[in-house]
Amino acid sequence: MQPSLEPPDPARLLAALRRRAEGRPAVSFAEFMSVALYDPELGYYRRTGPRVGTGPGTDFYTASGSPLFGRLVVAACTALLAGESPGHFAFVEIGAEPGAGVLGGRPHPFASVRSVRVGEALELEGRCVVFSNELFDAQPFRRFRLGDAGWRELGVAFGGEALAEVELGDGLPPGLALPEAAAPGYVVDAPLAAAELARAIAAEPWEGLFLAFDYGKSWAELAHDTPGGTARAYRRHQQTNDLLANPGGQDLTCHVCWDWIRDALRAGEFAEPVLESQEAFWVHHAGAFIAEFTAAEAKRVSRDKLSLLQLLHPAHMGQKFQALWAFRGKKHLA
Repeated sequence: MQPSLEPPDPARLLAALRRRAEGRPAVSFAEFMSVALYDPELGYYRRTGPRVGTGPGTDFYTASGSPLFGRLVVAACTALLAGESPGHFAFVEIGAEPGAGVLGGRPHPFASVRSVRVGEALELEGRCVVFSNELFDAQPFRRFRLGDAGWRELGVAFGGEALAEVELGDGLPPGLALPEAAAPGYVVDAPLAAAELARAIAAEPWEGLFLAFDYGKSWAELAHDTPGGTARAYRRHQQTNDLLANPGGQDLTCHVCWDWIRDALRAGEFAEPVLESQEAFWVHHAGAFIAEFTAAEAKRVSRDKLSLLQLLHPAHMGQKFQALWAFRGKKHLA
């Protein structure tokens, strides 16, 4: 068994942050995340060790940990392609854990299967099904808090040996309109890098089906219904609001802004994106597979049957997660 993914040496991480700061006394929260999560040597997602699953040393569980999940994805994609042969499309998964692609080692009907790892070029071309599971929520985000003097961006200072949250100033990113009527202390965690990633995916020369599973909210919900922000850290299956603890040794995440992802796809000439709860998505697009599977499993309680209940049930993943899908191509834009 691989050892638990412990935080890297604090001195090395502080040195990496100072290099990123280039003489500044603090960095934005997005810059802190880019080091803590994605530094090639120190980043949580770049180092070898268990992160996902239910075994010892893991930090969180995702739907892709269930073997049934890949079968559901194949069934839903086949249905969404609506008569087009899956064999005419490459299946490209972006952001899968090493050795844990949703279709890795499993039978599939696609022309090919490829995983794009963290730090690798997208290289999307031709006819593709571009898939991700909990990719966008793991992108660096920027934090803003409303005070008496207006909105201020939050960052991370490292003047001593400990990290500390600080205000960076009153400058806001171009085009980001933060709510004027929010209560003092309101926090907006703005997943700007997730929108940038969606634009990058849409800018590649490919056509076909985009399908992303994640958890998110509309911009109106983020701006008015989440006063404490949506940023969270996960370590050993415990959720915490201490985002600066265990840098490089815990997951950092916030809710996706689905409006921004949809806007990126529309700008990339995709047909109107459809957003559904995970429960509704499976029922609408993998219903025949689910009916056949539940009939076969009716007389026993299996691991896959329990996984299906977890994926569908509103109290578990069914409503917590959403699926966003859209097509690009002459047939689907007609």
